[in-house]
Amino acid sequence: MKDGIAFNKHGLLPKGDYLYTFDELRASIFVNGPKKPTIPDWDSEWRAHLVNQAEILGKQLWDIGITEIWLDGSFAEAKPHPNDIEG
Repeated sequence: MKDGIAFNKHGLLPKGDYLYTFDELRASIFVNGPKKPTIPDWDSEWRAHLVNQAEILGKQLWDIGITEIWLDGSFAEAKPHPNDIEG
């Protein structure tokens, strides 16, 4: 895992900001889930879809001069199938 981050027992990450490219995000705990302990029903395919959609929006924002995008919500928690990504 990049930065050695892990979800705590409440399914949250340590406080802070985590800098990722979209490719790094796809290879991260946010899409692939924690190695140990594993989380039943972790939906990597759905999470990858959310990242792909966020990247499309990100590219549109970059085209108009937005230089930073923040992603959050249940996507950034140990929820197996988040409904969306908040940005």
